[in-house]
Amino acid sequence: MNQDNSSKRGALPLSVVVMAAGKGTRMKSERPKVLHRIAGRAMLSHVLATVEPLAAANALQRVVVVTGHGAEAVEAHLSGSPLHAKHLLEFARQMPQLGTGHAVQQAVPHLPDSGVVVILNGDVPLIQAETVQALIQASAGHKLALLTIELQDPTGYGRILRQKKGSDNESAENAPVQAIVEHKDATPDQRAIQEIYTGIMAAPAQWLKKAVSQLQNNNSQGEFYLTDIVAMAVAEGLPVVGQRTTDEVQVAGVNSPVQLAELERAFQERQAKAFMEAGVRLADPARFDVRGNLVCGSDVDIDINCIFEGQVHLGNRVRVGAHCYIANVQIADDAVIHPFTHIDGEKPGVVVGEGALIGPFARLRPGAVLGAEVHIGNFVEVKNATLAKGAKANHLAYLGDATVGERVNYGAGSITANYDGANKHRTVIEADVHVGSNSVLVAPITLGAGGTVGAGSVVSKDTPPGALTVTRARQTSLANWSRPIKASSVKTKK
Repeated sequence: MNQDNSSKRGALPLSVVVMAAGKGTRMKSERPKVLHRIAGRAMLSHVLATVEPLAAANALQRVVVVTGHGAEAVEAHLSGSPLHAKHLLEFARQMPQLGTGHAVQQAVPHLPDSGVVVILNGDVPLIQAETVQALIQASAGHKLALLTIELQDPTGYGRILRQKKGSDNESAENAPVQAIVEHKDATPDQRAIQEIYTGIMAAPAQWLKKAVSQLQNNNSQGEFYLTDIVAMAVAEGLPVVGQRTTDEVQVAGVNSPVQLAELERAFQERQAKAFMEAGVRLADPARFDVRGNLVCGSDVDIDINCIFEGQVHLGNRVRVGAHCYIANVQIADDAVIHPFTHIDGEKPGVVVGEGALIGPFARLRPGAVLGAEVHIGNFVEVKNATLAKGAKANHLAYLGDATVGERVNYGAGSITANYDGANKHRTVIEADVHVGSNSVLVAPITLGAGGTVGAGSVVSKDTPPGALTVTRARQTSLANWSRPIKASSVKTKK
């Protein structure tokens, strides 16, 4: 079933083919190349995220991902994508892999005859929707449009040969494309050309289906090259246009771990610049990583070597110290996250209240919900627990499966014993309770409001409001007691 595009009558019907069959030998990895990650997300997922907004401007009919090496893993990875959920995503297997033209041949049975087909590559992850949209418009349903770019060093790439003279109103750089010549086949004059083909194109669907069916593999590699359709188009009189981009990052492919790391850094530098232009203060944009969706309020300060993953929202005037890992959390205005804090709110997320102080060396796990002005100090772990306004756990403590009231003071070294070996149980600490250091609260248990737990106590029963509860044994001192001595330290008398 295809998406209902009735609201887009008059829009150009669009189909997309994404090439994702390659093994990626130079990656030296068992993982399919397109599943290697940029900014915490598979390269192929980046490409599909670019496709999604195209549906807003076009009558998107379907997206065909051509898989091959590691096909099962690639298809499983995309099974939860928005396009798959909308029944727009289909798969075509390329087995064996016999070239780019052969890959498109496998997609042909899935493609309609109408509209435009865009060819994208699963290992070119940072292509942007506006660039693809410009290519679609250049094709307009009746031209073959090639995305091109000029490189300082085009060695190894196919060169774009344009007609030497365009129309009276047409500059040489906008002249129709005559051919693509591979580097190894190019003459010295052709090798001097810096404009190259990026591997991304848009073509009339009906014509493309016919053209790829006529491809031949009479070359040294025995492969079917998609670029051969350019010569077919020129011979048939189908206009071939070169749509230029100047952004190398968008069209950069990944074939090795070195290229993967280079593109990761380029992507992060662009994100850092965008955040700083929006008013975020980064101590060093070269040491800043976003691997998800980060939203920042005004006057946010972020120190060095911080990683943001998943869905993160930082309120106004939030300060984040150095070397923090922060994932899936909402942090309210004026909160301070001290250095080396680890927040991982993977479902159901984490909430940090207004003016809260977290860290250093604190850990917030899923389900931690902290109210305003809560303090979570060094080496304190919170999991599936709510702490009301003004509650404090400043040192070396664990709060798991707990409900903590306002102004509670939770002593150093104290823990909630929430697991009995089979089930988790909840601890309720009502308002204004003081829990002394090195105490163990054995859940399920409720500590009444205003009560105090003496240091070193193991509390396994509910306590009444306002009471002092002490469970430790009476102190005993033995006078003139001698410590044991190691046998090896006793001198033997002769």
